[in-house]
Amino acid sequence: MEEEVLSQDEVESLLQSMEASAPRTARSPEPAPDVPARLRTREKVTPYDFKRPERVGKEQMRALQTLHEGFSRNFAASLSGLIRSMVEVKLTSVDQLTYSEFVFSLENPTCFNVLRAAPLEGNIILDINPSVIYPILDRLLGGRDGSPPLRRPLTEIELRLVSRMTALFIAELRRAWENVMALEITVERVESNPQLVSIVPPNEVIVLISFELTIGQLRGMVNLCIPYNAIERISSRLTANTWQTYGKRTATEVTRNRITRQIRRSPLDVTVTLAESRITTSELIGLRVGDVITTDHDVRQALEVIVEGRLKYKARPGAVKGRKAIRIDEVLPVPIIEPETPKS
Repeated sequence: MEEEVLSQDEVESLLQSMEASAPRTARSPEPAPDVPARLRTREKVTPYDFKRPERVGKEQMRALQTLHEGFSRNFAASLSGLIRSMVEVKLTSVDQLTYSEFVFSLENPTCFNVLRAAPLEGNIILDINPSVIYPILDRLLGGRDGSPPLRRPLTEIELRLVSRMTALFIAELRRAWENVMALEITVERVESNPQLVSIVPPNEVIVLISFELTIGQLRGMVNLCIPYNAIERISSRLTANTWQTYGKRTATEVTRNRITRQIRRSPLDVTVTLAESRITTSELIGLRVGDVITTDHDVRQALEVIVEGRLKYKARPGAVKGRKAIRIDEVLPVPIIEPETPKS
């Protein structure tokens, strides 16, 4: 049997007829049965950019997003207290890209802070957009809101004022990361031209955490750049399985005293069972004042003290200053509650 070979004109004509007859739906059209196998197209193609490899896993990215969502709220509260004005900080994105893409996407000049976060390797970057820096400086110097942002490098005096904002950012960032590991963050230098700073090779993958900072009608971006080599060794800690483990903190004396004060003011239901007995309904109806109900409980036997439905103590009855009372004789151990086995 001879193999059928189509010419170029026949192939183009066949493809045009397929596109014209295909329904306009989201699903891929089924290839015609008479179309040769070499002309059938793949139904699903996933693009992959080798220039931007995804080296940080999705679980680590979700952990970083959760971590910095709480950080953004705390930083907004601290910055509002500094400038005495309402500030909103919102986490907008957590992305992976190359260092060159990050640098060339920034404005020039800008406030480009090179940070050292020991024990992480290398440096991390804190970039503050000029559109939010100058309104903050205006507020710190007693000006009014609404001044248009300038496009010039910061002066020495302005850098000293911006360092107060940077110090708040570092303090909240250190507090947010302490559940993962303790960081000692310091500012090594501040540059105005981001293209003059090279902390990693241009094609190195970085994690870009972007925040949108809003002051009144003005908005601007604050970017935190973390190179992949800085978090490569601790990537196992940035997982959902170990996140709660690293979130546990050691109880301090202050927290113990606070919890103790709250517990001491909590009301509890305490019940003491003197004795139990059974009588008939006719005997209950026939009871009169002065009648005595006998029980099998020995007067020398300890009473059961139940606290919030649980047997807690053994006690003896008595009286103190004319009032009924009990004396605790024994503290019972806390019963171990076995977990319920799921039904098959």
